[in-house]
Amino acid sequence: MKPILANFMLYSLVGAIGTVTHFSVLVLLVQYVATDPVAASMAGFVSAALVNYALNYYVTFRSNNPHVTALLKFFIVALAGLCLNTLIMAVAVKWLHYVISQALAIPVVLTWNFLCNQFWTFKEDLFVEP
Repeated sequence: MKPILANFMLYSLVGAIGTVTHFSVLVLLVQYVATDPVAASMAGFVSAALVNYALNYYVTFRSNNPHVTALLKFFIVALAGLCLNTLIMAVAVKWLHYVISQALAIPVVLTWNFLCNQFWTFKEDLFVEP
């Protein structure tokens, strides 16, 4: 098992790709489709989650867990992260620009998602059925 700090650094690098996806969807929907910033952030979050699942499964955690199990766990974690992100956005946009609000939500959600994925989603099962 890689040291947790090295895994967090790789997870963060992969997350940067998801962040670009998230912000791209957010800004495109707000600026060009006139979508509410909170709803646009939710759409960006879901898009980023799909990109992040694939990259984290194959690159960060090099998981051998069945996709059905790993994907379900990943989206449970992502759903909780989405709720956390949405709560932060809903509160922050009352006082701050939506891009700054999103920038504040990212480190909180990043830490939540990493810890849950490291120790639950992609954790290798120690017990194998006979």
